[in-house]
Amino acid sequence: MTELIHDVARIGHAELFTPKPQESLRFFADVLGMEEEAREGQSVYLRGWGDYLRYSLKLTESEQAGIGHVALRTWSSEALERRVAAVEATGLGKGWIDGDVGHGPAYQFTDPDGHPYELFYEAERYVAPDHLKPSWRNQPQRYTARGACVKRLDHINMLAADVRPNREFLEDVLGYRLYERIELDDGTEGGAWMSVSIAAHELIYVADHYGAHGRLHHLAFWVDTREECLRAADIFVENDVFIEAAPSKHGVVQGFFLYGYEPGGNRIEVTTGGYFVFDPDFEPITWTQTERARGQFWGVKTVESFHTYGTPDVAGAR
Repeated sequence: MTELIHDVARIGHAELFTPKPQESLRFFADVLGMEEEAREGQSVYLRGWGDYLRYSLKLTESEQAGIGHVALRTWSSEALERRVAAVEATGLGKGWIDGDVGHGPAYQFTDPDGHPYELFYEAERYVAPDHLKPSWRNQPQRYTARGACVKRLDHINMLAADVRPNREFLEDVLGYRLYERIELDDGTEGGAWMSVSIAAHELIYVADHYGAHGRLHHLAFWVDTREECLRAADIFVENDVFIEAAPSKHGVVQGFFLYGYEPGGNRIEVTTGGYFVFDPDFEPITWTQTERARGQFWGVKTVESFHTYGTPDVAGAR
């Protein structure tokens, strides 16, 4: 067995583009219950109540919806240098930037499909203002109970013209472990669920229906219980948020889910559940095309748009 790379610790934050900045901000602040942490230029920085860094979402005004970038935090400055060298060897590196709100120098690159990424290490821990100070020291922020009150950014699902090279890039260059995958009848890879932690998925790639490059399927935000997921669905209804898929349980990875579209058009998931992988020699689970066609865990059929829609929207669906 090849020795695992343990240089990337987690997703630090994601940048999301929106053509409707005020409406999108209201969604994340009032419907999902996130806190505004900072503003700079055309961007607003938001956090869940369980985020230990200053923010997990950078919301940026743009002509089109989609992913701005994904920022991965390493375990150390030495780990950062090792991963930068590995990325540079692939020819996908873009170079260094001085940093952004809440974090130091970052190295920019893309995956083989063209999704923008950053690697960074230096970061500011969140210090709650008086009105958000928690009652317990092992919690970074007070639980506000506003909206769905999401705890943190949980995972990101990318669309890719070809899943396999992106999966191999994350495994070989960044040290991600493959936990589940879908192999279609023609031998192509329909999806890959990967993580650098014991969580069964943190970064996902699924095949882009249109063969487009660099698109986003969804961002997912964590709540602690299924009941909170169900409550989020009621909050979506009361705030006229389009629900694409009502709460149910996934077959792959077994996460509990709610999917809706924020006003800018990006698909957003409220999630909980799933499983943890503690085994050092865990064998990835491969699903066939026939098995995947069964739908979700309880037999719920997946809505067609879940397989076809992404941002930017290349089909004019919204």
